[in-house]
Amino acid sequence: MKIGIANDHRGYETKQKLTKYLTDLGYNVIDYGTNSQDRVDYTKYGFILGEKVANHDVDYGIAICGSAIGISIACNKVKGIRCGKVNTVEEAIHGKERDFVNIIAISGESDIENNKKIVKAFLDSKENMTDPAYKKRVDQIIEYEND
Repeated sequence: MKIGIANDHRGYETKQKLTKYLTDLGYNVIDYGTNSQDRVDYTKYGFILGEKVANHDVDYGIAICGSAIGISIACNKVKGIRCGKVNTVEEAIHGKERDFVNIIAISGESDIENNKKIVKAFLDSKENMTDPAYKKRVDQIIEYEND
């Protein structure tokens, strides 16, 4: 599975640690983020990651900035993206299974062990295509986005 990862300066250290963690688990990780702690705009990297996920260059994305709010907004401006800012394992699972999230945004300032658990739970979860209520809601979002 190909995972895209993007970050701003405040997510650089977390990206480095998560990339190693995911690579060790056998994932192919593609880095679309900045490669230093020099100040940059998260928007650039959120747009790039969103486009890579929307174009199916990668299967899923992980977006990292200081709070995870800004980069999640940027990702969500890309057509076809459903990025959820998640703080817990439960939110990661819910987002993937019920809201068909294709990018998660996490805080670069959160505990790395918690972030590893969140990312693993997200990647291990599956969209719940058998429950029509979930699919209906996501279809409504896609329909609105396309109009």
